[in-house]
Amino acid sequence: MIESAVFGGGCFWCVQAIFSRLNGVNKVTSGYAGGQAPNPTYEQVCTGRTGHAEVVKIEFDPAVISYHDLLQVFYKAHDPTTPNRQGADIGTQYRSVIFYSTERQKTVAEDYIAQLTAQKAYPQQIVTEVKPMEAFYPAEDYHQDYYQLHPEKGYCQAVIAPKLMKLFKH
Repeated sequence: MIESAVFGGGCFWCVQAIFSRLNGVNKVTSGYAGGQAPNPTYEQVCTGRTGHAEVVKIEFDPAVISYHDLLQVFYKAHDPTTPNRQGADIGTQYRSVIFYSTERQKTVAEDYIAQLTAQKAYPQQIVTEVKPMEAFYPAEDYHQDYYQLHPEKGYCQAVIAPKLMKLFKH
């Protein structure tokens, strides 16, 4: 049975590129979650006024890759200690956030954050929000599989490619 996870860790192009390469992940969709406006557009989300975060919805086979494994990748793929920011991307839409769809996901996420905190895995406090999933809105088509379709673009070369190389060394 396929499950889904929704994570926000900065620009969804980066996050989608990472999770789409994992064995057991069937589909990754860039989108928006956590805001007030229904069916937001990229332009609206970029203003920071809708309350949405750029997120990815990951559809995965838990018999191949666990939710916990996805969390491990999520925490290696972004800096969970910078509120409303990832690198040069600044704004509430780039916040670190986990949207859970079951109580089990909530518990696993909170326990993993507590474990990372106890291990002092980061020099600063983890600021990742853990919130219930209310609505997910897929991003516009031109945002889907952006890295795969445009690896030559400047942002892809300067930001996404180095992240992928670093992450997959682990």
